[in-house]
Amino acid sequence: MMKPDTALLNVRQMGEADRLSVEAGIPVFELMDRAGKAIALAIEQRFSACRVLVLCGPGNNGGDGFAAARYLAGHGWPVRVALLGGRDRLTGAAHVHAQLWTGLVDPLIPSVLSSAELVVDAIFGAGLSRPVEGAAAETLAACAGLGLPVVAVDVPSGVLGDTGDDLGATAAVLTVTFFRKKPGHLLMPGRLRCGEVVVADIGTPVSVLEQIVPDTFENDSALWLAELPRPQLGGHKYTRGHALISGGYPVTGAARLAARGAARAGAGLTTIAVPEVALPIYAAALTSIMVHPLKIPSDFQNLLEDHRFTALLIGPGAGIGGATRTRVLEMLGSGRPVVLDADALTSFAEDRESLFRAITGACLLTPHDGEFRRLFDADADKLTRARRAAQLSGAIIILKGTDTVIASPDGRAVINANAPATLATGGSGDVLSGIVLGLLAQGMEPFLAAAAAVWLHGEAATGFGPGLIAEDLPDLLPGVLRRLQSQGGP
Repeated sequence: MMKPDTALLNVRQMGEADRLSVEAGIPVFELMDRAGKAIALAIEQRFSACRVLVLCGPGNNGGDGFAAARYLAGHGWPVRVALLGGRDRLTGAAHVHAQLWTGLVDPLIPSVLSSAELVVDAIFGAGLSRPVEGAAAETLAACAGLGLPVVAVDVPSGVLGDTGDDLGATAAVLTVTFFRKKPGHLLMPGRLRCGEVVVADIGTPVSVLEQIVPDTFENDSALWLAELPRPQLGGHKYTRGHALISGGYPVTGAARLAARGAARAGAGLTTIAVPEVALPIYAAALTSIMVHPLKIPSDFQNLLEDHRFTALLIGPGAGIGGATRTRVLEMLGSGRPVVLDADALTSFAEDRESLFRAITGACLLTPHDGEFRRLFDADADKLTRARRAAQLSGAIIILKGTDTVIASPDGRAVINANAPATLATGGSGDVLSGIVLGLLAQGMEPFLAAAAAVWLHGEAATGFGPGLIAEDLPDLLPGVLRRLQSQGGP
């Protein structure tokens, strides 16, 4: 099991965590009471006392809302509660907490918002499987129209906890969830609807994860920092790995960006193999990156016989067609870790089976959504699509975007959440493929290398801020790695 602190639990797994907590001796009533207290605390820490309206649904989410209302009122906040349906629809612990609320309970309709300054959305939880409609939809829409700040319990009503899909949610400024985040807190568009996400400890024993065995995690340095390569005294450039990139022509910038990413990620040597006609262009733009001219196509296969090359990349600027397909198959046949990006993926759009058959060792595919659709079925949520693609191809998939998903053929998946909007710039994906290559060249385990590269890429961009262009990214990596070292890393 990977680091439990970064585990993400789907709706079924969270239900199992609750069940195991009850088995461990924590009653549902107590879990709900602690949830209400945590919601109230999060609100009190972020807002000044004001008129609060708690919108409660007919399930356990509503029970959390009643408990939160009681705690806020007990601390002197003016609180009203509105309930979807009658109290007779509430059962179990939710019914008990509703009975403990001594104030009035209004019907959940838009007019109830008239005096509210802050709204708590405790209508539906993460397990909702149908669009928000009726009085709930009308009230939430009216809330958005009035510009009232919303605090969501578990997830904003309408956001699916497993996928992040939006079935009619009103965006929250704060979401309070419990024990562990869910994938929907990180996957788009759910991530946009959640606002700040607070994970409250309500006493669920961490030991329940040993029985649940999570397979999805939020990307964090805690997952891979111990395995991040570091230079060793007594080592030399070849012990730090030799990265090889197949460079294209006439498009040359993409491969050069990837090469600089690989070098800054720590590869001891980085070489770009290029058509002889392109040698002056590459050589004039690169200094520490070596450029190897290829006179005829077979020269590349001969180059692969040099076993000092420890990881390979093709795709950025490679060109689409038979020559790229041939080179991809040569790389995959070499037995070394291979990164396939951009044109290397599109070149197999009409013959994906030959690509998948050739993947027998460590291979990472780094598609954006458009490239993904040329090779794989896109009819599912992002996490499911990435997992299916990994299992079908036998490769680790880095499905890029604001919510990049890294999926392994063994079922593990990591969701990244640190990528800023400034990464939406030409060439940033080429740098990412180079960072992956640089870590692989140093011998890092491929799935962890993928997760680390995506996180480092996002962190570098975040540190730069507005005005970022792809050329900036490689030179930002040393600062990120230095900060990791100061935190006890490599």
